[in-house]
Parts: sequence; C-alpha cells; structure tokens
Amino acid sequence: MTAPRLHHHAEGSPTAPPLILGPSLGTSLALWDGVAPELSSAHRVVRWDLPGHGGSPADLIKPGATVGDLADLVLTLADDLGIDRFAYAGVSLGGAVGLHLAVHHPERLTSLTVLCSSAHFGGAKNWEERAALVRKEGTAGVAETAPSRWFTPGFTVERLVQDNRDADPAGYAACCDALAAFDLRDRLPDITVPTLVVAGREDPATPPAHLREIADAVPDSELVELAGASHLAPAERPAAVVGLLRTHLGQAAKRGMEVRREVLGDAHVDRAQARQTPFTARFQDFISRYAWGEIWTDPTLTRRERSMITMTALVAHGHLDEFGMHVSAALRNGLTPDEIGAVVQQCAVYVGVPASNSAFGVAQRVLAEEGLA
Repeated sequence: MTAPRLHHHAEGSPTAPPLILGPSLGTSLALWDGVAPELSSAHRVVRWDLPGHGGSPADLIKPGATVGDLADLVLTLADDLGIDRFAYAGVSLGGAVGLHLAVHHPERLTSLTVLCSSAHFGGAKNWEERAALVRKEGTAGVAETAPSRWFTPGFTVERLVQDNRDADPAGYAACCDALAAFDLRDRLPDITVPTLVVAGREDPATPPAHLREIADAVPDSELVELAGASHLAPAERPAAVVGLLRTHLGQAAKRGMEVRREVLGDAHVDRAQARQTPFTARFQDFISRYAWGEIWTDPTLTRRERSMITMTALVAHGHLDEFGMHVSAALRNGLTPDEIGAVVQQCAVYVGVPASNSAFGVAQRVLAEEGLA
C-alpha cells in the first residue's frame, strides 16, 4: 500500500527542468494558477498542497510540526516523482520550506525563489494563539480576516479565501506550529544556491523589511519589491512573478554557457553556436542549461574528476569524436597527459582493449595538436 503523500499537480514536459512551487498557509495550489501554466512551456512544474489544505491529508503532520517536517514531505514527493534536483519557489510558509531546503539540502536545489516570506515569523506567541483558536473553533474566523492580510484593498481571489475556509483545522494548526518554531536567521549566510527574494511592497504579513533581511544575509542574492502586491504576489501580480521567475531560472543557462566555454573552449562553443538552427536550438539550450548549468556546476565533484568520468563514459560508448573534445577539456581542467593516459589505460580493463586502443589513438592526436606529445 502506497503511503500518503502531498497532493500535487504537475504540468509541462516530464523531461523539462523541474520547478517545485510551494503555497502559503491557508491557500491551495490554486495560488499558482496564474503562474504555473506560463512556466510549464519550459519547465516541469509541480505544485503541492500543505497538509490539511486542498487535497493533502491533514495527518501528514502532527501537532508540534516543524518547517523541516514539511520540507521532508516535499523531498519525498520529489523522490516519488523521480526528481533529483529542482528549482524551488515558495510563498510565505512555502518560502520558509525553500529556505530550509537551501540550508539543509542544498544538493537538491538548483535555485531558490522566496516570495513574501521571512526567516522568522514574529515569534511563537501569535502563531500558538492562532493554532489554539483554529483547533477550538475551526478556520472560519481566520478566513474572514484573510483578505486584509493577503491582498491590497479592493482586490481578492475568492477561490483562495474559500480554500482557507475549507482547510482542515488540525492540518492548519499544525502548520501554525511550524511557523511558531521557525527561525533560520543565523543560517542564512550558509545558503549557496542562486536565490531571488521577492517582497510585496504592501504586504502586512511579511513586510519588505523581512525580505530585505533575507537578501542582506544570503550571499549574492537578489531582492525585488513588487508595487501593487500584498502577501500573495503570485495571485495579485502573476505576470510580474512569471517574468521574475523566468529571468531567475534563466540564470542557470547563462552560467552553463560560461562553464561550457571554460571547459570546452571558446572556439568549440562558437562553432556549435554557428551550426545551431531553429531545429537544434532547444537541444543546445538543454545542453547549456542542464549538462553545463546544473551537472558541471555541482560542487560535489571537481572538474578534474568530472573530466575523468566523462572520458571513461565516452570510451565505453565509442563516442571518439566527443572523447577527443574532452581530452582537450581535461587539459583545461588540470589533468596532465600522463593522467589522461592512465584513464585510458584503466578503460582497457573495464571497457575493453579495442576501445582503449582507439581512444589512445585519438588522445595521441589531440595531445600532438596541443604540442604535448
């Protein structure tokens, strides 16, 4: 029997770069209705519901839950969907989940966007009182006052207010417990993933000062304040949020192209770009964004180690043209001719002598062209 997991909705190609979107307390995945479809043309977009909200069972978390518990549920969902690394964007409590993931599981994130959120939510007292109220009287009262916390005057999204009314009191209260205990301010400087921080200029729940605090502490992060937005910016300013996310997510492709040039050399990349056609453009973007922007930038392995692994795989599959290119790349990554020869020698044992023999011929030619043989 399959264990219960977060209710979610996925859209976009299963092979596209994954983007996971997290909700605010009291809302459902409908919070992203104006954003997710627009981003799904280039990403595998997965939205999820908090426990007790939308379609997620309330008993996924218990009283005294933490943001870490919610982050574990997100990772379990990603694992179930076969998603290893992903971009993440979240609003309010969903943003806190993203901060926790960036601190405690940075190897899973390719980028982080924190919207209308905080590294702390004003201390425990107010959240403990709200949790007690909801456990006693249900969510009708907090739903009644939600529009004033969520939206600028004169704007509302009734679907989201109804989501708050419909939220299971136990699940909602446990999420309040998580907010009460959350304080990640001292860990913000540890965040290393590319981070965008978005504030609603008219947000009374998490005012811009809270987002500035995050941006000031997270190295190399970017802060944007949205005019005409309160706490639920994706619902109130969806086009602006789409634009910000597209730009932020596109940084992986930009960094990937930089790394591609550093490893393969300008001449090779220029030739590849010159041969690009409308038919191959999407594939070239995939190579820059995923292979070079995510895999080769992952600090778990050094570039030297990645060169050795890549050369071995290319010899094993007989891709000798690519192998020759990566012999040159290995030199740029700091391998000596003797080390390259040792890699090819080991291939003779584990891949086969004929494959290794052919690879030695290619490597000898490349090293001669480089004046090293």
